[in-house]
Amino acid sequence: MTALAPTLQAFFTDRLINQRHASEHTIAAYRDTLRLLLRFAAERSGKPPSGLDIEDLSAPLIGAFLDHLEHERGNSARTRNARLAAIRSLFRYAALRHPEHAATIQRVLSIPPKRFDRALVSFLTETELDALLGAPDRTTWTGRRDHALILLAAQTGLRASELVGLRRSDIKLGRGAHVSCLGKGRKHRITPLTTTTIAILRAWLGERGGQPADPLFPARTGTTLSRDALEHRLAKHAAAAATRCPSLHDKRVTAHVLRHTAAMRLLHAGVDTSVIALWLGHEQAETTQIYLHADLALKEQALAKTKPPDAKPGRYQPPTRCSRSSKRCDYADLRAAITAPTGRSRPQVGITRTSA
Repeated sequence: MTALAPTLQAFFTDRLINQRHASEHTIAAYRDTLRLLLRFAAERSGKPPSGLDIEDLSAPLIGAFLDHLEHERGNSARTRNARLAAIRSLFRYAALRHPEHAATIQRVLSIPPKRFDRALVSFLTETELDALLGAPDRTTWTGRRDHALILLAAQTGLRASELVGLRRSDIKLGRGAHVSCLGKGRKHRITPLTTTTIAILRAWLGERGGQPADPLFPARTGTTLSRDALEHRLAKHAAAAATRCPSLHDKRVTAHVLRHTAAMRLLHAGVDTSVIALWLGHEQAETTQIYLHADLALKEQALAKTKPPDAKPGRYQPPTRCSRSSKRCDYADLRAAITAPTGRSRPQVGITRTSA
């Protein structure tokens, strides 16, 4: 038996489950990463997965595996880095159990994560959100469910996993109405609800019925709504809303976009970023800085404060037509000079020639 097989088993049963008490999502992500790695290593080395050893998972092979993820499987740099993090976690655990492979392990651990471009967050304006909320057919059961779900997501900023994991008992509509959820990192948090959201949820709970442990937004069969089904419903309603609000054609509406929308609405209302971080359940308050970068209105206000006292308000707009006081447009003169026939030599601007 090679050293890799018992190390892999102990990594899941001892390290992740017993020591770290990792969530099922973390365990599934690590499992998928190592499954892909073993399959790639078996094809490269010609050995069965049960015959692979730690030495077979060398740094060059890990680098080739990461390139394979990007170029052949079409994964993004973020996914590549997530796979690398799982591999490094395994090798850090193996370093304590197999010091005889310290050189190979150290070279793998020295592989750096890949840098990537950070795009501005996408969010919905008030007009776009109103169009999306009006898209579900509220004469049907699924339409009323989707309307309540979208409204709750846009007001609370819950993650997709938190939305589909909500139970009827997680909604409190009495005094101090709020929704409670178990979020990322096993953190419990509560989020207050607005009057409009309370009214919609009260009507939905009355229609939904069921036991306190039942899903708040179930599928037609009564089971928990899957994340894929949630994204499918949002895409369907976004396509319908785009007929009323054409700007939605250029946006991909997901549950995370609704989360960004909730954060931007709080930011526009003047809420401090530290409070927004608590509202969204961020691990670090610095994570909320991405919303400051995406808020053009705040930058416009900062720009307005820097203008001279005698300047006209607003941003500079270039003229679109010639002034009435001039006979010809300066741009037209410049264009005519550029396209003029080359029958005579043109003067060279900035160069002065003197005769001897």
